[in-house]
Amino acid sequence: MMKWLLVTLLALVLFSGLMPMLRRFGIGRLPGDFNFRAFGRGWSIPFTSTVLLSLLAALIARLI
Repeated sequence: MMKWLLVTLLALVLFSGLMPMLRRFGIGRLPGDFNFRAFGRGWSIPFTSTVLLSLLAALIARLI
């Protein structure tokens, strides 16, 4: 369980950094993805996108 939590956290950090590029593909606009402004900056927390892409990566890893 701890490994999955760590992988999800790392994926969340990675996708948050790549969010401007991934928005062109619709990632970050799913229900459950939070966007808000705080301290004069826009923040994005893509929970649903992270879970979806993690499941996709796990499926690809299992097939390979």
